[in-house]
Amino acid sequence: MDDTLDKLGATIKTALGATVSGYEVVLGELTVTVKAADIVKTAIFLKTDPSCQFVCIIDITAIDWPSRAQRFDVVYHFLSPRLNRRIRVKAVTDEVTAVPSLIDVFRGADWFERETYDLYGVLFTGHPDMRRILTDYGFEGHPLRKDFPLTGFVEVRYDDEQKRVVYDKVKLAQEFRSFDFLSPWEGTEYVLPGDEKAKGN
Repeated sequence: MDDTLDKLGATIKTALGATVSGYEVVLGELTVTVKAADIVKTAIFLKTDPSCQFVCIIDITAIDWPSRAQRFDVVYHFLSPRLNRRIRVKAVTDEVTAVPSLIDVFRGADWFERETYDLYGVLFTGHPDMRRILTDYGFEGHPLRKDFPLTGFVEVRYDDEQKRVVYDKVKLAQEFRSFDFLSPWEGTEYVLPGDEKAKGN
């Protein structure tokens, strides 16, 4: 197995020291975990160091772990076109502790950070325009949090008959269904409609 990513993780860990709390290579992907307060320092190193050259930011998002005190993993994805490598960087934070913005290092972080704030409620300091980007102006809550209720909120849409924007209560477009999660390629315990004809031949 190619140990290039493992060597890269060790190089980053050695260079950044206590900033990096750990790294792992799983399924051919390198993930480095860093302190949230040092994310700018980490991003500058990943962008400028000759062994990294991660000059493209691909995405910023979050993962919600509501049972943890620091419930959010803020996840950054970077690309090095020159070295043909990708890296994932994780930083842990909570609902009130802000994460430094990367907008001075990567201008492309602008909308990614706004989206992460809008959908998860993760705060970023130093961002010049930290406001919602996907939800409506008066929207309450953060819809990708795992404790966000499925009903009880309003949605906004344009009504073609009334020729104006209207607010409706949120409705689930599909009823809850029960799935058996069995693959039809492996066969099921029960007879699927139409199969009884095939067994007659």
